Amino acid sequence: MGALFCLLSAAGFGAMAVFGKLSYDAGVSVDALLLVRFGLAGGVLLIVALARGALRNLPRRAMLIGLGMGVFGYAAQAGLYFSALARIDASLVALILYVYPVLVMTVAVVLGRERASRRRVWALGMALAGIGLVLGGAMSGRFDAVGVVLALGAAIVYTAYILVGDRATVDVPPLALAALVCVGAFGTFLVSGLIRGAVDGAGPFRGAFDFAAVGWLWLAALAMVSTVAAILLFFAGMARVGPSVASILSILEPVVTVVAAAAVFGEHLSPTQWFGGALVLSAVLIVQWPSRSTATALPAADDCLVRS
Repeated sequence: MGALFCLLSAAGFGAMAVFGKLSYDAGVSVDALLLVRFGLAGGVLLIVALARGALRNLPRRAMLIGLGMGVFGYAAQAGLYFSALARIDASLVALILYVYPVLVMTVAVVLGRERASRRRVWALGMALAGIGLVLGGAMSGRFDAVGVVLALGAAIVYTAYILVGDRATVDVPPLALAALVCVGAFGTFLVSGLIRGAVDGAGPFRGAFDFAAVGWLWLAALAMVSTVAAILLFFAGMARVGPSVASILSILEPVVTVVAAAAVFGEHLSPTQWFGGALVLSAVLIVQWPSRSTATALPAADDCLVRS
């Protein structure tokens, strides 16, 4: 059951880009998507965390750190991710973003948190070659450089978010952290919307919710399936199989995105991009797979527990 929970969680996270694209097709703007997603998800996760006592006796400093991670790091990452999704294919965004585990490993080695090894050097080389092939294949067709830069920015910001969170949230229960991060991100998009409305003189969020009714369905799916359910399933799975196995099983996430995007939108990768994507995922698998001397996994999977 633990492995099944992790795979269902990865499928939920993988479907996020598809739900986002369907929301855009219904007329939902990036700003409205982010506001509704984090409002719904943050509210539900906060209720669950309170019901399970995850926030009980949590120090004020820990609460402020969790909220701050959402206000600054996670809001920035999500904003870049969904802005990229509005410009380029979901499959391309997924493969670019999923280079982050290798970036985390590389920066951790540079900072002296982890040791360099032949296996990690191979993983870095494979990831760089893979992402080069993915982007090179994209350049042969309709290529949006801004969208690619936004997706790369999301991966870089997420790397920083993970490395900061790994040290700053050691004693914070994962469920409490997820709730606080989502609430903090919601606060960022709420305030930014209010400020934008005041500057434009059009009033807060004027016209932001003037989209087709089906858009609410996709936003609800984005919040409840690809955020709340995916996070809670990951918790349940990790509790049964451990963080290392949970990290490895999470590699299903970009695979689900690519397959779902092909089925729903007709997106397709060229043979070169398929090979590049396989190299990226192989590099991630090499990084995540526990070595003989340690059973620890990347902090991306077992500490931060929130995806794009």
